[in-house]
Amino acid sequence: MGTTTVGTVPVEIRPAAVDDHDELFTAFSHIVGAREGFPQQPPLTREDFDDYWIRPAAAVSVARFGGYLIGASYIKPNFVGRAAHIANAGYFVSAPYRGTGVGRSLVEHSLREARCLGFDAMMFNLVFESNPARAMYRQLGFDEVGRIPGAVDGEDAVIYWRSLEDVVLEGAVLVDASLEDAALEDAALEDAALEDAAQ
Repeated sequence: MGTTTVGTVPVEIRPAAVDDHDELFTAFSHIVGAREGFPQQPPLTREDFDDYWIRPAAAVSVARFGGYLIGASYIKPNFVGRAAHIANAGYFVSAPYRGTGVGRSLVEHSLREARCLGFDAMMFNLVFESNPARAMYRQLGFDEVGRIPGAVDGEDAVIYWRSLEDVVLEGAVLVDASLEDAALEDAALEDAALEDAAQ
C-alpha cells in the first residue's frame, strides 16, 4: 500500500477491501458495457464480476484519487497445478484518468505484488490488438508470445509474457552476484586455512 504521484496527482494504490467491491463492480460494469478491453458480454452481473475479479484472485488492488476509485487490478494464477507459478493480471482505469500514468502505476505495482506472492512470471492472455496499453507492456518488459486471430468480435488478440525474476521488491538490497561469489570463495579459503592450522 502507498501513495504514488502520477504526474502531479497523488494516487493511492492499496489492497481492495470488501467495502470497495460494490464500487469496483460498478466501475468494471461501465468498462464491460463500453466493450473496452475485456471480453465479457454486457450487461455484467454481480455473480459474473465476483467469479472473474474477486473469487479467484490472489490479490486485488484499487487506485484512488481524492477518495474516488479511478482504477483497479487483480492478480491470480494463470494456470493450475504445476503451472500455477505463472500469474495473470487484469487492469482497468476509468476513462477520465486514462493517459495520465495511472495504468502504468497499476501495472508496475502488480509486478512487485506478484513477485511478493511467489509468482515468477506473468501472462496476459487476451490483449485486444487495438489496446493502447500494448506499447507500455513492451516498455515494461513483456514479450508478445502469441496471437489469437479473430478473438473478440473479429479483432485479433495478443498474448504477452514476462519473467518476474528481475523485479526488485521494495526494501530489497541488490547484490552483485560476482561480488557475492568472491565473498563465498574467500570464506571457503579462510575455513580451509583454519582447518589446516588446527591440524
